[in-house]
Amino acid sequence: MDTWMRFMSSDGGVVFGRVEGGYLHEYASLDHPVPTGAVLPMRTLTPLAPCAPGKIVALWNNYHALAAKLDKPVPSHPLFLLKPAASVIGTGEAIRRPPGYAGKIVYEGELGIVIGRRCRNASVDEAAAAIFGYTLVNDVTAADLLNENPHFPQWTRAKGFDTFCCLGPAIVSGFDWRQARLVTLLDGVERQNYPLDDMVFSPQQQVSLLSQDLTLEAGDVIACGTSVGVGSIKDGATVSVSIDGIGTLSNTLVTTAAADLHHLAPQTVAAT
Repeated sequence: MDTWMRFMSSDGGVVFGRVEGGYLHEYASLDHPVPTGAVLPMRTLTPLAPCAPGKIVALWNNYHALAAKLDKPVPSHPLFLLKPAASVIGTGEAIRRPPGYAGKIVYEGELGIVIGRRCRNASVDEAAAAIFGYTLVNDVTAADLLNENPHFPQWTRAKGFDTFCCLGPAIVSGFDWRQARLVTLLDGVERQNYPLDDMVFSPQQQVSLLSQDLTLEAGDVIACGTSVGVGSIKDGATVSVSIDGIGTLSNTLVTTAAADLHHLAPQTVAAT
């Protein structure tokens, strides 16, 4: 397995590459993974979200356990919505409560698929080859907005606010998701602990089926959906999403005014 991260350098530039032994071995880009020859000490870098997706495709009802709990039928095609690029933040960054919204904000710990090449009408085998690696997602939702208007469920608005898509801390290629579990902690208390192999659609199936509906570009992220244990976040609470082998994604919900003063130490990524 290789671990890939994205950072801001001391001169304000963005660098991407493979992490090994406390150093970043820089590569040209995710969609052009050619080494530049530069090797940078990570202590001099500021971590960012590990990719800058043009879009995030977020699945709903993609776990058998959650479908059973909600008494929903298992879908025949992935059910999804799109989250905007501006909603993305990395580990340690603050989730900002939207101004004027005092309602419930919900966390959803999820596995994320990172696309490595343009993908359209792909077979399952082609879809597997198009996956660059896997990351972690906290798909944040302003839950009270979903059904605020009885005539139009507001999925995009409720899930599309700035900072409402937490990604990171890294992308891991060669990761065996079938043997892994996802754990979500809320202020240190376990709220989710579920096996990834309970997915209705495997990552390869997701990429293949979604590519029949829309073109997937390098750097795009598919949030694989969540399972049981979703809950609300109070202001000041910290959500930490972990998968052994990928690392921990940790973010704190703050009011907009407090966000400018908020800072968390970057999380440690999985060893390569």
